[in-house]
Amino acid sequence: MSLTVDDFDFPLPPELIAQHPAPERSGSRLLHVCGQQLINRQFAELPGLLRAGDLLVFNDTRVIKARFFGQKETGGQVEVLLERIVDATHAIAQIRASKSPKPGSRIKLADAFEVMITGRTGASGEFFALELVDPGASPCFHGRSNLWELAEQFGKLPLPPYIEHPPEGVDETRYQTVYAREPGAVAAPTAGLHFDEAMLATLNKQGVQTAFLTLHVGAGTYQPVRVDKIADHRMHSECFDIPAATAELIATTHANGGRVVAVGTTSLRALESAGNIDGTVHSGPAETSIFITPGYRFNVVDRLITNFHLPKSTLLMLVSAFAGYDNIRAAYAHAVAERYRFFSYGDAMLLEKSDAI
Repeated sequence: MSLTVDDFDFPLPPELIAQHPAPERSGSRLLHVCGQQLINRQFAELPGLLRAGDLLVFNDTRVIKARFFGQKETGGQVEVLLERIVDATHAIAQIRASKSPKPGSRIKLADAFEVMITGRTGASGEFFALELVDPGASPCFHGRSNLWELAEQFGKLPLPPYIEHPPEGVDETRYQTVYAREPGAVAAPTAGLHFDEAMLATLNKQGVQTAFLTLHVGAGTYQPVRVDKIADHRMHSECFDIPAATAELIATTHANGGRVVAVGTTSLRALESAGNIDGTVHSGPAETSIFITPGYRFNVVDRLITNFHLPKSTLLMLVSAFAGYDNIRAAYAHAVAERYRFFSYGDAMLLEKSDAI
């Protein structure tokens, strides 16, 4: 069927958008979507829904302080959100300003260092290419000569646009998974925010295996779909890396009859991008712009843990492909009626793959 963006809209009362995390990481609710069956649970019940030999695949990316405020040479105010740090002196970013800066112009960020606009990039030119200007020329650097260190010192945590408060002390830890270790993301892989050390220990004790990959979530995850027919949409690209040990565990899990459970849509996108028709995956670094919509055949992932997603978003299209379009529409209507908390700091879902039920 030919689906449009409006096919993925749903009414969401603003008060259901979670502005703060639950008091405890595993204290959120969990909606188990098993075909047409919808079961209200607590996230703490997750270990009882898994069995020995299952494999949880986590995204271990770490959120960097990617938001900056600054000034153009003309004095105009700008807000810069890094999409990706390419290397020590180059980055790709979104820029909000009254007038878009032109190539060759400079921006001073955090009243500390300058970047130059070198061009536009992205599927429709929505991002700006930035170059760090003469890092040795400013006393503000204090020996920091690369964008990674400058982001850590001068940047701000990039909370999603639907979270209305500025970053607070609690956000520094709670908008980061407990297993985050590879810096590079500008948005958290939020399904993983529900896991704490105690739950990971419980899962390990009962024989549930864990593996990791890295996909650096970009600012493009919040980009709206600007076309009517979803077949016309082009996804932004993101970098990922699957270790050989993870690829081996996936192959062993499937061979032994276990289930591969992706923790978050980022893990799923990486696994399916690197996947083979036999359920194995290629290891190593790669890039993906995979756009998963209803009709897609999943080769690697058997179950998905995820949060509730934005109306008309590519991630809502992804979960509709995984669990079934009608099932997801019913699940979201149920979640609204039952007052589940939505988006990054909200509640979670455990989705069964529709063709496996």
